[in-house]
Amino acid sequence: MAQYSRLEVAAVMKETGMVPLFYHPDIELGKKVMKACYDGGARLMEFTARGDFAFEVFLELNKFAVKELPGMIMGVGSITDAAAASFYMQMGANFIVTPSLREDIAIACNRRKVLWSPGCGSLAEINRAEELGCEIIKLFPGSTYGPGFVKAIKGPQPWTSVMPTGGVSTEESNLKGWFDAGVTCVGMGSQLISKDVLANKDYAGLEIKVADAMALIKKIRSN
Repeated sequence: MAQYSRLEVAAVMKETGMVPLFYHPDIELGKKVMKACYDGGARLMEFTARGDFAFEVFLELNKFAVKELPGMIMGVGSITDAAAASFYMQMGANFIVTPSLREDIAIACNRRKVLWSPGCGSLAEINRAEELGCEIIKLFPGSTYGPGFVKAIKGPQPWTSVMPTGGVSTEESNLKGWFDAGVTCVGMGSQLISKDVLANKDYAGLEIKVADAMALIKKIRSN
């Protein structure tokens, strides 16, 4: 079962402003990546369940987080049906992220009071997700829509909380564009946890990169 309610997860997303995204089949490598992100200040991790036997990897990483990384909130992304969502929630997933809006997943997550963040690409989808109880919608792919889309929908709907994924980088100009437009947090994958970091096992460099991104977000928000 999830250790954190959807409201608790949403609060941490809003507070920290960043959700690292990551997948790798190597469990030990995954633990080191998580530890580096945690030491850099991240308190959320979206495990993108895309590979064969991904559930086995997530199970071990979540056990590691619970035991060794107090306050680290593990969730699962790339979920496409309610059965998969339920399966991962049984393994302790604290939030579920989907590439598209699926009402069956909303029902499954709401039943357990687990946060779900559906990929939306139109105002109609965003409105439907909120009608289904969504706290923070995922703008996906963020690179297609950009900060201008967020700013436009925040005008008539200032209550809408948005997390863009895709098209988000660690550069100050990029982060400033998103947060100035009104996003609640950002999802960052390969722009943060790059192939080079993984290939070189540069966990110290990753920790610094996470810390720098967190500091940038805090600075942008304070201004």
